Amino acid sequence: MTSTGSPGTESRARRRRVLDPTERFSEILFGLIMVLTFTGSLSAAESGRQAVRTMLIGALGCNLAWGIIDAIFYLMNTVGQRGHGIVVLRRLRNPADAAKAHALIADELPPIVASVLRPEDFETMRQRLATLPDPPKRTPLYRDDFLGALAVFLLVFLSTFPVTIPFFFMHDAMQALRVSNAVAIVLLFVGGYRLAKFTGHRPWRMGLAMVVIGVLLVGLTIALGG
Repeated sequence: MTSTGSPGTESRARRRRVLDPTERFSEILFGLIMVLTFTGSLSAAESGRQAVRTMLIGALGCNLAWGIIDAIFYLMNTVGQRGHGIVVLRRLRNPADAAKAHALIADELPPIVASVLRPEDFETMRQRLATLPDPPKRTPLYRDDFLGALAVFLLVFLSTFPVTIPFFFMHDAMQALRVSNAVAIVLLFVGGYRLAKFTGHRPWRMGLAMVVIGVLLVGLTIALGG
């Protein structure tokens, strides 16, 4: 259930959400795909310094724009989740009957957690939720929310640089492209490997799967004109 408790509790909940490995990897993957669509557009016939410069400007500008958009979406999602939590809390304060209140709580919990709770457990939760302070009339945004949005922006935007750095220091554009692609493959593999540690999957298999998925998504994006 979305937190509507004390500021300290909400602060801890927001930090966990921002630092969730799945969300963090998703943002990095998104940023990598965006920049790879630009580096992948370089051709051997048109790989002069002007072409590289145009590509770099496009890649940086694209990830800058999408980082801002993702940060705004993050704030919108935060407001939506917090507002939903406030609505649920208000409904629990004035339930038509206990069974409906228990069902409402169950809907907000992960299914595996709800499946092991007994009616008395739901009733205890309902009573404790009813003792919480009155929720705000409007859905607030806190300092940590804006820090979270900043983190989302940085994840998307900064993921541009490891892949584009070879083009800044190598004069041979095709050689830089090969190094850039190798860096992207390593990042995809490491991201998948670390994600597997969090989700309980086999790290090497997840790492290789993320490389394949990343390559396919980049190819699909380029093929569709992205």
